[in-house]
Amino acid sequence: MPTADELLSADTVTSLARLLASAAGRRSSPALLARAGALDGLAFSGRVAAVRDAVLDDLPDDWPAFEAVVRTALARPGFEGWMTFPVNEAVAVRGLEAFEPGLDLLHDLTSRLTAESAVRPFLRADPARALAVVQKWTDDPDPHVRRLASEGTRPRLPWAPQLPAFVADPRPALPVLDALYRDGSEYVRRSVSNHLNDIARDHPALAVETAARWLAEPGATTDRVVRHGLRTLIKAGRPEALKLLGHAPDVPVTVHGPVVTTPRVAVGEYLVFDWAVTNTGELPAELVIDYVVHHTKANGTRTPKVFKLVTRPLAAGETLSGTKRHSFKPITTRRYHSGEHLVQLQINGRVRGEAAFSVDAG
Repeated sequence: MPTADELLSADTVTSLARLLASAAGRRSSPALLARAGALDGLAFSGRVAAVRDAVLDDLPDDWPAFEAVVRTALARPGFEGWMTFPVNEAVAVRGLEAFEPGLDLLHDLTSRLTAESAVRPFLRADPARALAVVQKWTDDPDPHVRRLASEGTRPRLPWAPQLPAFVADPRPALPVLDALYRDGSEYVRRSVSNHLNDIARDHPALAVETAARWLAEPGATTDRVVRHGLRTLIKAGRPEALKLLGHAPDVPVTVHGPVVTTPRVAVGEYLVFDWAVTNTGELPAELVIDYVVHHTKANGTRTPKVFKLVTRPLAAGETLSGTKRHSFKPITTRRYHSGEHLVQLQINGRVRGEAAFSVDAG
């Protein structure tokens, strides 16, 4: 993962200062040059905010003059990559009152990196007005713009402010997804899947209903789009999502395991277990085989987390088996505690076997 300095470094900001000064017909960009030397210790979001504010200080206050400078910069070589990210955020500040012209400028900027975060203030301020513009982007010849339509309207876009109106009711943005789920670009389709997954977190029934509509009028890649879009519901064992994708929760199988071969695991080591699943039915079975690790907390309770093993068809009478190594290396998002943990096998959303093991957190 690149560091904040690698994404938005002092050299990058200095280059941006020169480009914007040239575009504005000025000798320098004093606020940006000052900011380039004062980025140490700032996380990425802090750097973006600081550089955005410097752009606003250096560029004209009135929208037409501000837009003219940015569009001139767009025509210059070198105006691309992470330097454009805080410029997009400046457009979201200065262009919000102008509204449609601000969105039009973000449309043109997005291919230089992405304007997915910068469109969100417009969607928060006036969802219907912004969606009227965003919907037109779904027909754009540039896949970066089409992706912006889907990614920018995601209710829970990571590393960006949520869209509370769309978290509460994502249906106004569904026409955007309906226009893009069969898009010819994998880049765009992946965004559609992630948007559907956002919806599934708050409105699982609507997500399944939407996926069912798409599967009724599919493209060659629709099954993949839907599977990725419903991944949270599949891992959670939601029967309506599993059935839609042909994974019957009551599939006839026998399960051997999990058989833990590392009954005591120290932090930094691996849990190792063997497993086997046999299709005992008379027809092929579509299986989603996951495993669930129940991590023991400091208060002695456990919290489950589902991990993928394999998704594949299994012929009648066929057995599928394997050995899994699950890392207990330290990570920033989880703190391990000593005590008895559990690991379970989950077949098409149903737990079919479990075993205990101990963790030594030192």
